[in-house]
Amino acid sequence: MNEFNFTLKIPKDRIGVLIGTEGDIKKQIEDSTDTQINVNSQEGDITISADDGLKLYDAKEIIRAIARGFNPETALQLLKSDYILEVVDLRDFAGKNKQALIRLRGRVIGRDGKSKREIETLTDSEISVYGKTIAVIGRVEDVPNARKAIENLLQGATHASVFKFLEKMKRQGYANKLAQ
Repeated sequence: MNEFNFTLKIPKDRIGVLIGTEGDIKKQIEDSTDTQINVNSQEGDITISADDGLKLYDAKEIIRAIARGFNPETALQLLKSDYILEVVDLRDFAGKNKQALIRLRGRVIGRDGKSKREIETLTDSEISVYGKTIAVIGRVEDVPNARKAIENLLQGATHASVFKFLEKMKRQGYANKLAQ
């Protein structure tokens, strides 16, 4: 008897990614989190059941990551205790203006994906720009810097100032590690 249940909705075009070839991704998530996952392909409703609330949370975060555009391999990094998922909603910055949404996505992605790659490199994290969200997966100490960089770009900061901020934070991180 499963004590904990959680239902979430994911985009229909991400259901196949969640299930995987012959159900292998879904099974891998179930096995690694000790949960049961039910998928309603018509509605995009996912129900997770577990005996352990923490394991249910892990499965929910992995599924949320896949729903936000990450590949399953990246999403499964969330099983590591020091990895987290952060999601920035572009509507908080663009409102309902579709053109502003497209422009803001472009600011974060940059020409040929250069800006996104630079943020990923400087924060040792992975970023997915999908739909109306930008999601980040990385270590607990790195994700806040990536989120701050993304938010600064969304608020109109120059790319140069954002990258300078990230380089400074990365140097401070190295200095802190050396001091320990």
